[in-house]
Amino acid sequence: MPTCSEADCEASAAVELHIPWDENRLVCAGHARVWAQKDGVVADPLDDADF
Repeated sequence: MPTCSEADCEASAAVELHIPWDENRLVCAGHARVWAQKDGVVADPLDDADF
């Protein structure tokens, strides 16, 4: 399982973020909650994610 792409985060990635103005990112559930509040960002849970 990949780790979160956010700096200084060692948690497992649980969500793929589709960000219109940047590349897609794999992030943990905590960072996904923050990112998903931004306009245009779509959060897709990973099939093998453990929430």
